[in-house]
Amino acid sequence: MKRLKRIIPVIIKFRIAIIAVLVLLMGFSGYQTLNKLSVDNSLGIWFLEDDPSYKAYIDFQENFGSDEIFIVMLPVENAIGEAEVNKLKVLHKNVEALPYVKTTFSIAKAKYPVYANNAIRFDNLYNPKRSEKGLKNLFSKLSNVTSQLVTKDFKNQLFYVQMKPTPTIEEDRQAIAVEIKKIIDQTYSDYYLTGPPVLNEAYSKGIYKESLTFGILTVLVITVLLLFLLPNKRYLLIALLSVAVPVSLLFGLITSLGFALNMISMLIPTILMVYSVSDAVHIINIYHKEGLANSAISKVDLLAITIRKSLTPCFYTTLTTLVGYFALYLSPLPAFKNMGVFTCIGLLLSFFLVYIITIIGFSFMTLNFEKAKPILSLKHYSQSKFIAWLNGFTSRYKNTIIIGFTAMLLFGIYSIFQVKIDTNSRDLLAEGKAKQDLRAVEVELGGSNRLQLNITTKTGDLIISKEAITKLEEFQNKLEVNALISNPVSVVTIKSFLEQRNPVLFQSNVSESKLKNTLKNVDSNDNSFFKLFSEDLLTAGFTLTLMEMRTSELEQVLEEIKEAFQSTFNTDEYELKINGFAVVFSQLNNFILETQFKSFFVAFFVAFLCLLIFIKNLKTTLLVLIPNLLPLALLAILMSLLDIPLDVTTAMITPIMLGIAMDDTIHLVYKYRRSKYIKGTPEERMDNAMRYTGNALFSTTIALVGGFLIIASSATPSVSDFGILCAVTVAIALITDIFYLPALLKRFDG
Repeated sequence: MKRLKRIIPVIIKFRIAIIAVLVLLMGFSGYQTLNKLSVDNSLGIWFLEDDPSYKAYIDFQENFGSDEIFIVMLPVENAIGEAEVNKLKVLHKNVEALPYVKTTFSIAKAKYPVYANNAIRFDNLYNPKRSEKGLKNLFSKLSNVTSQLVTKDFKNQLFYVQMKPTPTIEEDRQAIAVEIKKIIDQTYSDYYLTGPPVLNEAYSKGIYKESLTFGILTVLVITVLLLFLLPNKRYLLIALLSVAVPVSLLFGLITSLGFALNMISMLIPTILMVYSVSDAVHIINIYHKEGLANSAISKVDLLAITIRKSLTPCFYTTLTTLVGYFALYLSPLPAFKNMGVFTCIGLLLSFFLVYIITIIGFSFMTLNFEKAKPILSLKHYSQSKFIAWLNGFTSRYKNTIIIGFTAMLLFGIYSIFQVKIDTNSRDLLAEGKAKQDLRAVEVELGGSNRLQLNITTKTGDLIISKEAITKLEEFQNKLEVNALISNPVSVVTIKSFLEQRNPVLFQSNVSESKLKNTLKNVDSNDNSFFKLFSEDLLTAGFTLTLMEMRTSELEQVLEEIKEAFQSTFNTDEYELKINGFAVVFSQLNNFILETQFKSFFVAFFVAFLCLLIFIKNLKTTLLVLIPNLLPLALLAILMSLLDIPLDVTTAMITPIMLGIAMDDTIHLVYKYRRSKYIKGTPEERMDNAMRYTGNALFSTTIALVGGFLIIASSATPSVSDFGILCAVTVAIALITDIFYLPALLKRFDG
């Protein structure tokens, strides 16, 4: 107390200088944020550079071609009309001039094999001299390729732009998408554009837009809530500055260090603002209550009492919340690591700045505490009467409350094992043109994702031997009957086409050497969009098309591909590698599970230690911890009943909610433990604690729920689910704190 009385006058003495420094820092932070704030939703934020799966993906791109492909569907009068094909040729020329484009592909550029004079050469698939009937007949014989060039009704053309490998284009992603759109716009007014780079840009734009929207909405909602929650309108500016300053400085720091927003970190401003306002409301409520109780003391003494009574609980609430976020650092996903670290920095900034701002703000105020009233109030609602009823209810029915809530806790623990782990790639994209175009293209094309299968001989024999070709045909037949796979293209596709046109070419009596000499020329630079062989002819490639789907479905597809391979090939002689972003994306389930286990158990263990140090009694600590597990258990019940899976956004919900759920508990238990020095039973001490802290508990919960409901308004389904679940969990945490916790302590904390 004496130290506080020495520090507070110093802060007040230099308050103008402190205000000036904060204004300068906010100005610099605002400038940095406006000029450098960017969005990065690239692979780099989801996988570390030294991650084996990420490295394998990059190696695949280098050797077999990038699967970062723009897909353009162009509505036309006649997909095989000469005028329409000539327009495609112009588009090819303009797009291929871009430095980050590896190749383009369409009906105007596609080749088909022709066997003549014991050799294979490639002719243009489209020939204006050929009749329309002849073209359609030719297309029907090479359907796995031509179905990716024109739609069945010949009313749409497909145009593909293949990027260079991911690392070489990562920094220019947004510029690439914009430039390619401009080039297409020069020739076509109506088209559908999709593919991984387009979806990535749509994610980024949505993130940036929603981040700004969330920030503005949060400020507005918090302002309205504060008009109800604060004892007087003169506290409003102090509370808003306690919110604005830490967020501003944090974003200045993030942008100065060169970091960008992503789907996860876009939530930081809203989370930090509602957390900051929670601490500010607690401090303001204590200041006002002590002002009413101690009208004769000086401003410095009143501030010292306020800080002394709020510092310990606010410190521990910051600590437990910080633990919940820092536990995300243990995730294998870099996006979660960055989210954890920067939110922790923001929480520390909020904790220190809220005290500096409130001390300076209170120092300028002269307030008549007796006459002060909230700006807005609910005439027919009295918090004091509700708290009095609540105290009586938890005393009379404590056993019933304990049995009921404990039963829900046990059912919730069971429900945890019923929650699915699944990320739907479509749920990561908000409704809009990008999603509409994706649907339109996938209806016609059967998918928008590329998957590359490579089958390699282990013995050193060429993959185009008779035996190998027979097995490759059998394997492709199995792929073609899989409902989740579209248009597999491989050497088998070309062989089948040649066989239809030249039946004698692949008869059983054809020598193996002739077969090899014939097929080795099938893979050429003219047909580089589909990589059929490795340069040494030891590996055969299969290019598949997949829909945007859930990770669980993707895992199923990959497993079925492996089963088809194992049932066809001798695994001692042949090896299968599945490549493409889909493989990396399918591993998200494992990463999410790992994030949950690591982050939650670390957060739980550290939070338990924090509570034990704070409470200094093992029995009471255990009694206090149980109600904080109940919101998470009820969250599991909710997710199980509503079939909401743990996905890439909701994966971080349990450690975060564990930290936040403890905040109200700590404020309540702090007053309960302090009341121990006053004679009385646990019931009397708890009733006193509830009367003292009840208003602040309701206020902070309302603020938190309001903040998370803003996130729930997201147009991105996955982010919206996260906001709804967090809002419900925070509300449940309050219910357990005002019913379950008092009942447990009144019953067992003798």
